[in-house]
Amino acid sequence: MIRTDKVKVFIVDDSAVVRQVLQAVLLRDPGIAVIGTAPDPLFALQRMQQGEWPDVLVLDVEMPRMDGITFLKKLMADHPLPVVICSTLTEKGAQITLDALAAGAVSVVTKPRVGLKDFLLEQTAELTQTIKAAARANPRSLSVMSRATVTTKNIAPSAHVLTDTTEKIIAMGMSTGGTVALERVLTTLPRTLPGIAVVQHMPEKFTATFAERLNTVCALEVREACDGDRLIPGLVLIAPGGRHMQVRRSGAQYHVEVRDGPPVNRHRPSVDVLFRSVAQCAGRNALGIILNGMGDDGARGLKEMHDAGARTVAQDEATSVVYGMPKEAVKLGAADRSLPLSEVGAAIVEYGRG
Repeated sequence: MIRTDKVKVFIVDDSAVVRQVLQAVLLRDPGIAVIGTAPDPLFALQRMQQGEWPDVLVLDVEMPRMDGITFLKKLMADHPLPVVICSTLTEKGAQITLDALAAGAVSVVTKPRVGLKDFLLEQTAELTQTIKAAARANPRSLSVMSRATVTTKNIAPSAHVLTDTTEKIIAMGMSTGGTVALERVLTTLPRTLPGIAVVQHMPEKFTATFAERLNTVCALEVREACDGDRLIPGLVLIAPGGRHMQVRRSGAQYHVEVRDGPPVNRHRPSVDVLFRSVAQCAGRNALGIILNGMGDDGARGLKEMHDAGARTVAQDEATSVVYGMPKEAVKLGAADRSLPLSEVGAAIVEYGRG
């Protein structure tokens, strides 16, 4: 008999080895119970419908009979539940996984093509933490966010705005559920806004593909940051996975520094690293925004921005997939306002006009 206080997990992967290793790794945590496994989505759906639904589904992407993304969309429409993608990290896989996040997945765990067992054993703590955080996710928010898609890009001619110097900047940070949340915000924004620096907790090599995806659906120009890039109006710079990003000021110009370094709050890039640098170099000339995500990365940095005179916003609990980072920021008194995700874009536009 499975104790009800355990997080119930169901694993879907066409590899018997992956299913076996994942189950063994997860069962090391006394707070997790694996209630079933399946080699493909159709078999998994049958098992769950006839038995019990899990608290978290661990899902591969490329599988026989039905691919993981199609299955994920079906789940979000019919029976929303937290899904963690466990996918091989390749250039192609990065795009596929981003599609899965857009379809409603809570988080992604990357797995190598070789050395899988050793990798998963080394990452046991992170994997179990991800599963437990996913179990606290808001399925209603996941379902609503997965249905919000934008397929066109409307860029107004602005030959001069991109060469203007900005005295204002915007810094944004997010984690679990952040990819879709960021897309929903950025697609509402006009091109004539101060430069935006973003830290999204993502693995190395994912951020370039993520930035390319956003660039196709936003009026703003979006790209992965390179060391020395200037933050100019109409431009969004996303910190590369695996590297920290800071903002520095030279005269009236802001630019980013992309650096290696140890993880901060278990993350690299870290939202705190970005926010603290903005507090130091921009102060009251900045807007800081923290969106949904597990943990507390960014909360203290947002407090430093707030204390330096910056305007600060936290996503509210009702619209957060995982109300971790915004919650910690609010507890510290770091946020001037807590807003639903649908109002964050308007707050950015208001700041840009002020």
